[in-house]
Amino acid sequence: MIALLSPAKTLDFERKIPLLTATTPHFADAARDLAKAAADLVPERLATLMHISPRLAELNASRFRDFATLPERPALFAFAGDVYTGLDAHTLDEAGVAFAQDHIRMLSGLYGLLRPLDVIRPYRLEMGTRWAPGHKKLTDWWDTRIADLLLRQLADEGSGVVLNLASVEYFAAIKGKMPGVRIVEVEFREPGPDGPRFVSFNAKRARGMMARWLCEHYITDIAAMRDFDSDGYRFDPAESDGDRWRFTRG
Repeated sequence: MIALLSPAKTLDFERKIPLLTATTPHFADAARDLAKAAADLVPERLATLMHISPRLAELNASRFRDFATLPERPALFAFAGDVYTGLDAHTLDEAGVAFAQDHIRMLSGLYGLLRPLDVIRPYRLEMGTRWAPGHKKLTDWWDTRIADLLLRQLADEGSGVVLNLASVEYFAAIKGKMPGVRIVEVEFREPGPDGPRFVSFNAKRARGMMARWLCEHYITDIAAMRDFDSDGYRFDPAESDGDRWRFTRG
């Protein structure tokens, strides 16, 4: 089983990280090509494309311009959004990180597909961006390359099963491009006045917690993921169907 996560807009390149053997992203050359092309975009254009403030547009324009000289760190410790708050990699032991390297993948607009210990440079380029060199949008630029790599990694791993903890935006990069692969979709719900409800912040954090639980318990059989119980979540068989699973917090 390989679990998929989205990356994070929030990055942390300051906090001290464990001494681990880092790896090189499979699409490192493609990332450099994309960053070089994006360096030609003026901040005003980036602000429009990414729906961000002028300040953030200036920051990301400088990141693309100086990409080759920026610091690197493993993706697992560089991403710092809600999902990665739930995963809390800094408190994951060495065996758990090693398991993550084999069973967790992060989809990325710039890097395509990342293993946890693959090094990245600071960037922001969301998969839903309607820009790419020679194409109208980023998913067209990646075409089937991300899916093809994931298929090869699934073949090496041996299960043929994907646990999808990524957002709709990022999963779109591989959706419909992996024939024969079992894909289990997960949703998280919270108690509400009118019954279980979706809360975006909590759902993102729960995706990270589920990825951590997988690594802490060294889960390789997808069926065992129904026992996930972090932070009060429980599998809800009545609201689950086939490969669409719901977990509700009591």
